[in-house]
Amino acid sequence: MADDRLIAALDVPTRTSAEQLVARLGDSVSYYKVGMELFYALGGGIVTWLKERGKKVFLDLKLHDIPNTVGNGLCSLLRLRPDILNVHTAGGLRMMKTASEALHSAAEAEGIPCPKLIGVTVLTSMDADDWAGLGHTGTIADAVLRRARFAQEAGLDGVVASPAETAEIRRVCGEDFLIVTPGIRPAGVSNDDQRRVMTPAGAIRAGASQLVVGRAIYAAADPRTAAEEVLKEMESV
Repeated sequence: MADDRLIAALDVPTRTSAEQLVARLGDSVSYYKVGMELFYALGGGIVTWLKERGKKVFLDLKLHDIPNTVGNGLCSLLRLRPDILNVHTAGGLRMMKTASEALHSAAEAEGIPCPKLIGVTVLTSMDADDWAGLGHTGTIADAVLRRARFAQEAGLDGVVASPAETAEIRRVCGEDFLIVTPGIRPAGVSNDDQRRVMTPAGAIRAGASQLVVGRAIYAAADPRTAAEEVLKEMESV
């Protein structure tokens, strides 16, 4: 049985491959992430297609621009009726606050529930060397926590953060703050280009609200079995 805490990433290049994956996963998955690869290829039609089939959608486009542009962009995406939208916290406090206010106002004007708005902190593909190479002097963990605090102050519903930082975010930001966690790798599955990773059980134990699982499901020989194994591990916590 599906669990909304599991978000399966539709990180595939074509509509055919997306539809095939959704069909294979069946009722084992109720929530999907649509990211840049699929959205840029197909546009909003893939979100509409998923919603018509009763699925929930995290539209993962990581908006990062000047405040008004991000706010207007979110309002344009609202017509697709996603369940979660995101911005990048690197855009700063003012950008996030403008984005949150614009999205809430647009949803209220349309008389619809406002999607959850969350902020990407630091990509899970980055390690300490990558971070230092960008000129940062502090640690990734410190930056993630600072950005999570800013997101909460700006009125966002939560953040995207690696499982390595989840426990501290939960401690500081409270139980009602969403923490959507990529970088999930079941035991025995390659880390690929991810650096700060954890097992499904470990991430839930650390305080993650929802897990985004991509290659461990869509690249598996049997995606449905892979998804069910992740669900089983989550439920064991």
